[in-house]
Amino acid sequence: KPQIEDWVSEMKRIPGVLPDPESRDWNAFFEDLGISGNTGKKAGNWVPEIDPDAPYVTARQKEQIHEIDQHNQWALMDSRLLRKQWVSKLNTDSLEEYKESTKPHRERFYHEVIGAFADERVPLNAQSRTFQKTDGVTSYQVTMDVFPGFKAYGILIVPDDLALDGSEKRPVVVCQHGLEGRPEDVIGENKFKAYEAFATKLAQRGYVTFAPQNLYLHHDDFRMLQFKANSVGKTLFSFIIPQHEQILDWLSEEPFVDAEKIGFYGLSYGGKSAMRIPAVVERYALSICSADFNEWIWKNVATDPESLRYSYANKREYEMYEWNLGNTFNYAEMAALICPRPFMVERGHFDGVGPDEMVAFEYAKVRNLYAARLGIPEKTTIEWFPGPHKINGVETFQFLDKWLK
Repeated sequence: KPQIEDWVSEMKRIPGVLPDPESRDWNAFFEDLGISGNTGKKAGNWVPEIDPDAPYVTARQKEQIHEIDQHNQWALMDSRLLRKQWVSKLNTDSLEEYKESTKPHRERFYHEVIGAFADERVPLNAQSRTFQKTDGVTSYQVTMDVFPGFKAYGILIVPDDLALDGSEKRPVVVCQHGLEGRPEDVIGENKFKAYEAFATKLAQRGYVTFAPQNLYLHHDDFRMLQFKANSVGKTLFSFIIPQHEQILDWLSEEPFVDAEKIGFYGLSYGGKSAMRIPAVVERYALSICSADFNEWIWKNVATDPESLRYSYANKREYEMYEWNLGNTFNYAEMAALICPRPFMVERGHFDGVGPDEMVAFEYAKVRNLYAARLGIPEKTTIEWFPGPHKINGVETFQFLDKWLK
């Protein structure tokens, strides 16, 4: 009903497209369009009737929908074999040979799945101003140019005991918000239950932290951007990755930053970012995926009654789908592009993004690669904690200390 009302409101702005609500029965108008419903004289009260046996839903249409769904469910199973093929051929004789063997797959992921712009990034033109001082840290709002007319923005947090003259260099953690989020969400009281102000806590722990603004906000506005990008072979991350490359350039220039030790830690949609951005941007020294890691292809397309609780097949996030992802890169394969850099998953048992068994199923492939094939089990782990969709900040903080400090 809300979508119908929005559509009617938009159409009313165009003279002659819709009848005057006082002069014509809206039931008749919608019937002329081949849509059944129940209303009085006003479109605002119109309620669609979902009737699979209505004349305008033909037997052939039902058959086609069923065929498409059955094909997708077959492809869901078959795609595992296709992904497994290329991962099994990676050279695991040594870490250097492994990194070399992932290069063509990283190129494929960036150019065929994510979509890479050929545009050159412009000079940084970075600007900053003090944002707030609290509990032993100072934060700054920072903007910088990426492409003409397109900027990156975020909040930098610096421990007060850090000399900014370059006499000391500290590791950095890039702390990424989730859907409809803001950098402010990860630094203070706003949305504390989900984020636990983890960017501020890590700064109090001695890190420099940076909380970028990613593009997934303003409801359908960013989804329309995704659709427009898809029409030219691009995605949201075609914009976000250059932003992060520019952020890394700027951070690396700061005299108090250890440019070799910049890690990525993201929650929810920030966890999606933690799988995709470091898979492409090798300057990230490690990645932590919180409250998102999943058997991602299953989560996108499964339609059986048990899976629909978690699947995007019946949810409003219609921008989730990425070109040919099922046949190319699930989360284990994205992690293979991050490997041999340290990689961690943070998982609450009661997180509704998926059941434990699907998260464990996909992570087992990551563990096998690191521990069995490459012999570096210490570089990957998963923390299970009895909690919901949130930052826990216990074993992940220890993981950061181990690999960045």
